[in-house]
Amino acid sequence: MRVFRFLAVAMLMIGVSGCASKFKTYNGPEVTQVIVNKGERRMYLLHNTEVLEAYDIGLGFAPSGDKKISGDGRTPEGNYLIDRRNPNSEFHLSVGIDYPNEADLAEAIAMGESPGGDIFIHGRPRKYRDGKRDWTAGCIAVTDREIEQIYAMVKNGTPISIQP
Repeated sequence: MRVFRFLAVAMLMIGVSGCASKFKTYNGPEVTQVIVNKGERRMYLLHNTEVLEAYDIGLGFAPSGDKKISGDGRTPEGNYLIDRRNPNSEFHLSVGIDYPNEADLAEAIAMGESPGGDIFIHGRPRKYRDGKRDWTAGCIAVTDREIEQIYAMVKNGTPISIQP
């Protein structure tokens, strides 16, 4: 009977651990800046000059060059802020970037186009796990496990520099 109880408790604990929340907590040093290097396909979370975490990333489906207009498949380049989060994202979780800024908007208007928007750092849903690296509409993609960590670590108002 004791063996049965032990197995029942063990199975319950395994089942509960499988239901772990996608909302993690973080109590380490404050992330003071996010740096994205598009050419290296790397993103870094920094506390001042110390790299806290580094991630391999995916970009827009046309990754070379700066985002100019809606639908061009490019990831923006420049200095922005993290300005929002979406706990119910189609892409697991997402952290928003305040693209377009005034310069982006003026550039697109001068071309008679819309600059687009809704640029996020987000996870990678099952339907996009085909191994293709650059598949987003202009966002920055990481694994679902990584976006859980990023979502906990990076607060709204954090500067993000996206470099070529």
